[in-house]
Amino acid sequence: MNELTPAEVQALHEALDDEYQSWTTYDQVIADFGELRPFTNIRDAEARHIEALVGLFRRYGLPLPANTWPGRVPRYASVQAACEAAVAAEIANGQMYERLLTTTLRSDMLGVLRNLQAASQQRHLPAFQRCAQGGCRGGGEGQHRRGRGARPRAGGPRGTAGNTL
Repeated sequence: MNELTPAEVQALHEALDDEYQSWTTYDQVIADFGELRPFTNIRDAEARHIEALVGLFRRYGLPLPANTWPGRVPRYASVQAACEAAVAAEIANGQMYERLLTTTLRSDMLGVLRNLQAASQQRHLPAFQRCAQGGCRGGGEGQHRRGRGARPRAGGPRGTAGNTL
């Protein structure tokens, strides 16, 4: 049972793409509004999620897809709108992982997928729910920086060929 099934390969691709999208979305919110929690903390967590999935890609000798989300994620008119969208995204993320967990019996894949689902539902979702109720904190709180030269994020996790996420 060394070779992955097509369903397992698809599950890994879908999970990685979703984590890339989340990281890029939260990074864009930070670029637009400043260093706001929970966006900063959860963006960092998304980088760790990506690394966990990259480990599975490497373990099974799968080519690592690049993050195609930069420049394609939504931009929000307010922090409130970003928080509300993040709540919806984390709910969808939990449902996605519930579905992906049915694609494999491999303990390593199940462990990573369960950990990512738990982080999403037990930590990220409640943090964004608090944010949507007015609980964002940070230096850029309430400030819209898009029109004032919002800076692109330097660094972050890396995709294939050294592409910054």
